[in-house]
Amino acid sequence: MAQTGGKDLQVRTANGIVEGVAEASGVHSFKGIPFAQPPVGELRWTEPKEPKNWEGVRRADHFGPQAMQPFLYTDMIFRSAGKSEDCLYLNVWAPANAKGKKLPVLVYFYGGGLQMGDGSEGRYDGENMATKGMIAITVNYRLGVFGFMAHPELTRTSVHHSSGNYGLMDQHAALLWVQKNIAAFGGDPKRVTIAGESAGSMSVSAQVVSPLSKGLFAGAIGESGAILGNLAPAPLAEAEQAGVDFAKKVGATTLSDLRKIPAEDMLRSAQGTRFYVTIDGYFLTEQPQETFNTGQQMKVPLLAGWNSAEGGPQAILGKAEPTIENYKAALQRLYPDKAQAVVEVYKPATDADVEQVATELASDRFISYATWKFTDLHSRTSGEPVYRYYYTRPRPATVDGKPAAKGASHSAEIEYAMGNLRYNKVYAWSLDDHQVSNTMQSYFVNFIKTGNPNGIMSATSSTTKLPKWYSLQERVPKQIMIIDVNSRSEEAKHDDRYQLMNTFYNK
Repeated sequence: MAQTGGKDLQVRTANGIVEGVAEASGVHSFKGIPFAQPPVGELRWTEPKEPKNWEGVRRADHFGPQAMQPFLYTDMIFRSAGKSEDCLYLNVWAPANAKGKKLPVLVYFYGGGLQMGDGSEGRYDGENMATKGMIAITVNYRLGVFGFMAHPELTRTSVHHSSGNYGLMDQHAALLWVQKNIAAFGGDPKRVTIAGESAGSMSVSAQVVSPLSKGLFAGAIGESGAILGNLAPAPLAEAEQAGVDFAKKVGATTLSDLRKIPAEDMLRSAQGTRFYVTIDGYFLTEQPQETFNTGQQMKVPLLAGWNSAEGGPQAILGKAEPTIENYKAALQRLYPDKAQAVVEVYKPATDADVEQVATELASDRFISYATWKFTDLHSRTSGEPVYRYYYTRPRPATVDGKPAAKGASHSAEIEYAMGNLRYNKVYAWSLDDHQVSNTMQSYFVNFIKTGNPNGIMSATSSTTKLPKWYSLQERVPKQIMIIDVNSRSEEAKHDDRYQLMNTFYNK
């Protein structure tokens, strides 16, 4: 049972004293710590401002509000009480004896398409990671129209002559907070690793290329996502026009009018409008590919990869039967002048192969290719090791009897990697699932501690040796870690597919 109160649960931050909770595991948790001022009123659509100081002791025993967002994904289960524009809070988990030490630090950014997500989700919970000898942090950031809308008037009134990317700047502000405060919790500001899944992984890649974030972290983990290739940011002028169109839609003629619209009304009006990452000229000064091409990104070790079924075959075939004839017809619709080139590298031998090949193409078109590009470019120009994985463990049957998935779907690896299977009550986890979780979490823990997934035994066993994970630069041909019940290093396959994709998305 968690315990509250006591001087040993108090930490003095730069803005005031916070008092956390001792969890049953012995880990000390500090929830709902403000890392910036509430981005409301005149601060809506501005760069986050440093938090104000407080007097006395601030209880840090509950999560702060989630960012304004619609309900889109049923697998997101929040432990925070409601949503608010006042959402810039982070959560810290630290070992009980951490004070005075210099422990490695994990900062995790949630996924959700930059439209949804919250640091309170159980699958991101940092307690289990903290039991492995580190400080773990989850961060809230602005989403959707509040986090990513650009507009010419915002650009004109910005001291940096930029607009958009407020959610990414929130993450940057949290990293600045970590640099100022994490030593008080027992963390080492020079040993910070950033991580995230999907939009969180895209955020990791954005922080790696942003000129603002240099020096704020020492390692990066990306799970399924990057702002490269088909997921490259929009030019500022294009994003500004989307903001103008949205302002017209809501009948706002000035920035002041936009800021007066209540948050719930704003959220409702934004339904169906997608706001995305922008080359704003401040947080991102050029297309990320150019930054990687010239080696101007952060020079840090990278561990990144994707899952075997990020997308489903229906994304290619629609409702058609999985036959070679239907598959080729689908490719003709998707790639009118390139269908033959695509079928040569995404080539099913028989009708029985179509569903799998269509799944692989759908996955690459969705998010796998962009993630591959992240690892490929960084391995070429960073001078740092890059460790690539391919996660293939399907989730098991559900507790109410629904069958196991055919492949590892998008986001399926999160609770395995973070050691949080217990928070997901939907699935009937087996010993094999716990084994996979132990393997993946061990690799993550090792990487966070040393910049290398190898070198330390399994997180829960002193006798279980992890399979050797080679960096992309260590072997020719390149090696990739297959993570499953039988985890193993194998030759990276299908790079010809991604080279083809490069000809479609040379951004």
